[in-house]
Amino acid sequence: MKAIIQPTKKYYRILYIDTHHIRITGMLELVDTPKGIRPVKYRIRHTKSGGYRNTPSKDLITHLRRARVYLTGRDKPFESFLQDLQISFAFVSLCRFCLMDDRITELDKKNTVGFGENEQICMDCARKELRRELVHMGRLGRSALSHLDELLEKYRSVDRVLATIEPDRLTVGHTMYDRLEAHPVVQTSRIEELPFPHEFVTACGVESLMPVQQLAVEAGLLYGKDLLVVSATASGKTFIGEMAGLKNYLERRGRVLFLVPLVALAYQKYERFSQKYGHLTDVSIITGTSRIAVKENRRAANRNRDGGIIVATYEGVDHLMRLGESFTNVGTVVIDEVQMLEDRDRGHRVDGLIARMKYSSPKAQFLYLSATIGLPKLLAGKLNSKLVRYDDRPVTLERYLIFSEREQKIPTERTLVAEEYNRISDKGYHGQTIIFTNSRARCHIIAEKIGDGVAPYHAGLTQSERRLVEEKFEKGQLRAVVTTAALAAGVDFPASQVIFDSLAMGIEWLTVQEFQQMSGRAGRPDFHDLGKVVLLAEPGASYIRGSRLTEEEVAMGLLKGEMGEVAPQYTLEQSSELYVANAVISKGSQSAIDKIEGNLVGESEPVEELLLDKNFVYKENGDIRLTPLARVMAEHFIGVERLSRIIRLVNDMKDPLDILADLECATDEEAAKDKKHKNNLEDDTSKKKKKRRGRRVKRK
Repeated sequence: MKAIIQPTKKYYRILYIDTHHIRITGMLELVDTPKGIRPVKYRIRHTKSGGYRNTPSKDLITHLRRARVYLTGRDKPFESFLQDLQISFAFVSLCRFCLMDDRITELDKKNTVGFGENEQICMDCARKELRRELVHMGRLGRSALSHLDELLEKYRSVDRVLATIEPDRLTVGHTMYDRLEAHPVVQTSRIEELPFPHEFVTACGVESLMPVQQLAVEAGLLYGKDLLVVSATASGKTFIGEMAGLKNYLERRGRVLFLVPLVALAYQKYERFSQKYGHLTDVSIITGTSRIAVKENRRAANRNRDGGIIVATYEGVDHLMRLGESFTNVGTVVIDEVQMLEDRDRGHRVDGLIARMKYSSPKAQFLYLSATIGLPKLLAGKLNSKLVRYDDRPVTLERYLIFSEREQKIPTERTLVAEEYNRISDKGYHGQTIIFTNSRARCHIIAEKIGDGVAPYHAGLTQSERRLVEEKFEKGQLRAVVTTAALAAGVDFPASQVIFDSLAMGIEWLTVQEFQQMSGRAGRPDFHDLGKVVLLAEPGASYIRGSRLTEEEVAMGLLKGEMGEVAPQYTLEQSSELYVANAVISKGSQSAIDKIEGNLVGESEPVEELLLDKNFVYKENGDIRLTPLARVMAEHFIGVERLSRIIRLVNDMKDPLDILADLECATDEEAAKDKKHKNNLEDDTSKKKKKRRGRRVKRK
């Protein structure tokens, strides 16, 4: 039999154990007498009996002499008492919480968790205590609870895990989810050793290649190979486009077309290329509008479409092509942020633009750049290009997960922003933060509550206002910018820290691809030694109507998730918009339209017969001809559903403002009409779609 002695504040608890079962529980009080430490009150309770009963002290001595005695901690009075009786004893580490429930759990290296300042408890009790502390946070999903259990296993400290959910005791180091290490320094080629024109070597400002640039060169970059380049943000992808583009241009193989998703990013690239290569050729810019408000002291943008280097937004070039203009003598086409193929609203347009550019410039070298693409080897095959993939980061990235109630998010962000700005890198730069949230209004709320040195940045600001924020951030005059997730692929803010105030993009949860793209903004090799990504997830919260997921569950999915294949399925509206745009660039040639559609990454609906039935297009000598309405579809980026709705509204209303208001703010009744009309259109094409799939299966 074993006797376990557990000291408490008022008495000693004695557990008599036989074959791992507690047979007797005793309560003992000791006093200090002239003859030494002696027992004064001894009571025992048999497990099967119930209440405690007073027992002679001699029974205590008998029990102790017959047992192997263990103390759960140092206790001089009891040790002295046992020594006087010449009873040997040893020490054992047991879980106090288990002892209070009359259970025996011995603590060892695999089963010990810190609790409070000095106490150790077992893993089971630690989990119970953790869940007890989580009650105030409402419902936590299974994935979040599993994550906390994993942290408990990792850190072996209840307090450290609680730091992830209690801002008042926040220690950021305790909330780290994982750490993505930077790549080791590798030997790469010097620019002067490669077959570049002398003018480029002198102008580019680069001495040696970065690792991904070296891989691109080895994959045939300088010999006209089409490449899909996938590597982390700030790993040097833009310079890959510069190397191929300037080499092709200076060796008279055609102009450079550098395409980006946002106007702000286009201006940033335009100014950098102008500074570096403006003395070698005209650098021009094409965006969706020429009526952008700019600062008076800013050099007027060159919009000459015949420049040797053209920086453009997707829609800027696409709109010109939909008007019937063609870009001639193009030697290099760079598609920056090609992951936009997966964008819910713009992906089909990016896909169509690439397909039409391939048709109009068949000899050009195409380079696709991205930091985040799922299953890139499959996408490279669809783009008929060679994959260059470099998974290592130029700067180590730490990712943190903090469970936070909504009202605690901004105070936490204030703390994180201040701590990061006070940290200066080895390169001499203050740490700066990008905070992503899900609405323009909250951008202003966060910026105002955090205080000085923090500015909102979103598409609702004027171009000059955004430009001012960009300049201040680049100069280190801002501690943080607060922006919407919609600008994740935007300008190149040199931030060391990215904070997710929300995990939603508008009314949709972020996808893994979007999350990784936004996370990649943290840490730049020329500025920082370390990048940080912090997720603030509200347990039980859901901003998305109809979604059963809560924010902490989404957080776990984003941190653990993997991106899927880029295989978009285009709706009837998107497919019809693509078709008429393809018909413009192909001048109606049926074989050319088929060729362009064959270059698409995504799968579109069969819409030709529907457009013919609606008299939006017609056939002439086997070719497709567009009616004025179809040209409106192409030029204004709309499909058959929206055009049909506009026609109905024109027939019902006379005031153009009423029509515009109805288009932007549909009533429930009108939405029902649209849904019915859409169903009718889909019914018209469902049989055609089934027939087409049947033909594909038959060919296979």
